[in-house]
Amino acid sequence: MPATVGRRADRLAPVRRAARGFDRRTAVRLGIVAAAVYAAWIAIGEFGRPYNFFDMKIYHGAMVWWASGNELYDFIAPDTTLGFTYPPFGGLVMLPMAHLPVGVAGWLNALGSTAALAVVLAGLLRPVVDRIGQPLWFTVAVAVPLAVAIEPVRETLGYGQVNLLLFALVMADLIGLRWRSRRGTRYRRDDGPLRRFVFSGVWAGAGIGLATSIKLTPALFIVYLLITRQWRAAATAVGTAIGVTLGMFTLAGTESRAYFTRVLWQTERVGAADMTPNQSLAGLLARLYDSIETPGLLWLAFAVLMLALGLSRAANARADGDELTAFTLVGLTTNVISPISWTHHLVWVIPAIVVLADAALRRREASRGPMQRSGAASYGGPPGVNGLRPPIWYPTMTGFRHAAAAVLLYLLFLVSPIWPYEHQLPEVSHYADGLFGALMENSLALALIVLVAALPWRPGAEPAFYADRLGRPDLVARR
Repeated sequence: MPATVGRRADRLAPVRRAARGFDRRTAVRLGIVAAAVYAAWIAIGEFGRPYNFFDMKIYHGAMVWWASGNELYDFIAPDTTLGFTYPPFGGLVMLPMAHLPVGVAGWLNALGSTAALAVVLAGLLRPVVDRIGQPLWFTVAVAVPLAVAIEPVRETLGYGQVNLLLFALVMADLIGLRWRSRRGTRYRRDDGPLRRFVFSGVWAGAGIGLATSIKLTPALFIVYLLITRQWRAAATAVGTAIGVTLGMFTLAGTESRAYFTRVLWQTERVGAADMTPNQSLAGLLARLYDSIETPGLLWLAFAVLMLALGLSRAANARADGDELTAFTLVGLTTNVISPISWTHHLVWVIPAIVVLADAALRRREASRGPMQRSGAASYGGPPGVNGLRPPIWYPTMTGFRHAAAAVLLYLLFLVSPIWPYEHQLPEVSHYADGLFGALMENSLALALIVLVAALPWRPGAEPAFYADRLGRPDLVARR
């Protein structure tokens, strides 16, 4: 009997060791998550600005004004010249906040936006963590505080903006397109109708349509769907946007007519083009000309060029099987060509960082496998064959430039060097701090332009899209 007990104890020893190892790994991961949260908190305090839900106060005041029977677009916030600038459907979505204190509305928006960001990051990072073998919960738990710390996200949360919610609507369509291209592999025949509908992805395009109804700039994604011949998603987006807009003419005809005939064209309602937080091409040109207004013809010429460049690169990225990069390029192009792109609008740098980091990982993985097996991979065979040898840095430095670009892009939007060099005409020239100051004041806009022109895509990164385009569903099953 003692010997039997001893053998049983020995058989359980590996289980106990694995449990202890699991506990240690979990403890380490939780420690890393806590460190990321603490670092994000410190970074926001160091590089962020005082936040008091400034924009949310304007929205809240406008909703209280509208709920009291007044016309929505007649509202002007006290001590400002700012009013409500979103389409009427945006007002309808925000109307319930009229019954809440402004602070409660601000915190509910912050919590909802953070939750939306976490869901989006889970969708973006899922293919990456599945490939490298990391738990999704851990990766997302680290990524969320790191994302919250950068300029677009902390400004969105601190000012009470809606950019993360719109971002989530657009990215939901990316996930829907991914599911639809897999032809129902996400559900079983015995699943209920709701689950089958959700995972079929037939609704893809509705998110873009809703986002366009709340704010007009996501309409560029409809143009992208059209030029890439994603007819069903484009039709869904157009139908959703038109249906919602026509519905608002029925529910709020006075506000709808006022918006499309008057408010939409009053660009002065949102501020001067040269204001430092306007990091669009128009803002960049206005500051370079040291003028309150953007030089119109010059802006139009460069905007058309950036539009053509961004959409063509997005179409090529999708053709090579990378829909995420395609969506990212469209979002970045929207930021560049929009007359006003405040820093809290620039949330599309988040997937850009993910794309750069994943490109570095993919190049690293691709270099290590063949090299370790053959010793030369694509260099013509084993070392010495045909006189070809891999360089001494291979594969150690493979993917370094993409990793460095991801880190530098993150640090740029973390530190956000525009604010120490903020200037306001006519009191202070944008060249008051010399060429370096002008460069720093426009640094985020310049980064956006570089990303539109040079963001790499990852051929075959979305195998479902790639297989669907090639007519090879067997590639999906194998992947």
